[in-house]
Amino acid sequence: MQVVSISSLKGGVGKTSVTLGLASAALAAGIPTLVIDLDPHADATTGLGVAARGQLDIGQLIKTSRKADLGANVVPSGWLAAHKHDGVATPTLDVAMGSAFSGIYDRPDLGKRDLRRLATVLANADRDGTAPYQLVLIDCPPSLNGLTRMAWTASSRVLLVAEPGLFSVAGTQRTLRAIELFRTEFAPALVPAGIVANRVRTGSNEHAYRLAEMNTMFGELLLSPTIPEQANWQQIQGAAHPVHQWPGDSAKNASALFDRLLDSVLNQSATRSRLYRG
Repeated sequence: MQVVSISSLKGGVGKTSVTLGLASAALAAGIPTLVIDLDPHADATTGLGVAARGQLDIGQLIKTSRKADLGANVVPSGWLAAHKHDGVATPTLDVAMGSAFSGIYDRPDLGKRDLRRLATVLANADRDGTAPYQLVLIDCPPSLNGLTRMAWTASSRVLLVAEPGLFSVAGTQRTLRAIELFRTEFAPALVPAGIVANRVRTGSNEHAYRLAEMNTMFGELLLSPTIPEQANWQQIQGAAHPVHQWPGDSAKNASALFDRLLDSVLNQSATRSRLYRG
């Protein structure tokens, strides 16, 4: 089970959009996936078309982490109704719902015991080594407070999302330093899965310059492909629909990019992780 945190210390760079794009690619590929919406705004929960029927949200689960039953409280994504499976069994795409309640842990002073709460919830679900998921995607808040650090403690990799802009690139560099410090103190196995450049505007000289700068600064950690700005992305998310099932050439092209990005995160990033450790 690969656990990947999707993080950015700067808001507004499309972190949740990347999470949803990767979830759509995993669904299309038939990879059993769990999305944990750790952002108190719960935008990933909305975008995944979740309809709760009395299940506990992720904030309540981490509050009672030692007794938490993750399997009994995940909710199937509403995307499954739109998924075309042509007689093949519908793959798994479950959601641990976000809520404002989780915000009680989004503070900078969490101790080691609290930082392990999400890891404990996941360990309980995999107690006998037969967890139903191959991939867990954690949508983190845009900060380095308790919830993000809790996610990093539960993860083996962190995927960083950045726009090709001055402040976002600088923030990504700070995040890499934060990961290195966090590894030293709390999570020695944690490594970057890579950096995805999101909302890239074709024809923008500034974006072209920043992408070249990112390539120089981050090297092998900068993942391919980059994700261009997409005019209808808000419409797709507002409809709570997977991009792979949205009509039109724009969505088809975006789907292919997220397929490639998922492959980079799951496969190529393992090589980058070894380089990073070295």
